[in-house]
Amino acid sequence: GASASLAMAADPMSPIDPSAYKAPVRVACIGDSITQGSGAAKGKSYPSQLQALLGDKWEVGNFGVSGRTLLKKGDFPYWKEKAYQNALSFKPDVVIIMLGTNDTKPQNWKYESEFVADYTELVKSFQALESKPRIYVCRPCPVPEPGNFGINEAGVTEEIKRVTALAKEMKLGGIDMHAALADKPNLLPDRVHPNTEGAGEMAKAAFAVLTGKPAPAAAAP
Repeated sequence: GASASLAMAADPMSPIDPSAYKAPVRVACIGDSITQGSGAAKGKSYPSQLQALLGDKWEVGNFGVSGRTLLKKGDFPYWKEKAYQNALSFKPDVVIIMLGTNDTKPQNWKYESEFVADYTELVKSFQALESKPRIYVCRPCPVPEPGNFGINEAGVTEEIKRVTALAKEMKLGGIDMHAALADKPNLLPDRVHPNTEGAGEMAKAAFAVLTGKPAPAAAAP
């Protein structure tokens, strides 16, 4: 009934029980090249590896688009992408948002004062869906010094403060992709994009938050 779903919504961090859903639980992964899978082997993006960990009671959709920004005034806003419309029409039960990495580029970060407002609006666009998804926001992956492509750790560090505050204020779940890779710079060979193993660490971090269980040991690649 309605009260049960309200109770669930009140605690975004409680583990998800697929048996409480009309199977499968639909998970929309929103993001940039790191979500899309750049840097990882073909078919080994973090959403693909998350799908493998979660199994057939879940359906994970990858709506990542390389180079995209959260900021509407960024050089390539995610807002303008067909992938964004596709994610909304996917009718997700769960939304995982991981944007911000490309926003740290100097030409984008000059609009940083609008970061929280734009992020809030993106979250609300998913909250307004009839499927009433649970929304998880990610702390972006670390950027080992000196960064690359104009992407930098200083911007990511600032974004993490804002995303963390936003999650608390809007009662969102959180997935710490930064912590998942913070002490593993070797898994980010170009200092921005996780490789296949790095994407696997991200998938495990998401799995643990969604299910409340530790991720199984990685299967042999």
